[in-house]
Amino acid sequence: MRYVAAYLLAVLGGNDSPANADIAKILSSVGIEAHSARVTKEVTELKGKSVEELNASGREKLSSMPAGGAAPAASSAAAGSAVAAPAEAKKVVKKEKSESEDDGIRSL
Repeated sequence: MRYVAAYLLAVLGGNDSPANADIAKILSSVGIEAHSARVTKEVTELKGKSVEELNASGREKLSSMPAGGAAPAASSAAAGSAVAAPAEAKKVVKKEKSESEDDGIRSL
């Protein structure tokens, strides 16, 4: 993905046909070592293609993919223990007031 991103950055920068050295320079500017075989593959596959056309064909492919979805159903045993845990956590232990805590309030 980083090689494609570097290629697109080069195109956005005004270079309609980036070479291997252009991609390697962009990647090295952010501390990424470019592998020449991967750079060559990307440049070869994208050479002569319009970025706008690639973007449009990518959108078409993505539109056919399902997006989102429901979470998988939990088993009844797991669901039961998940419900029981918060219920136990909500138990409040009431402390009885001792006579020593009630020193400041006295009725007349």
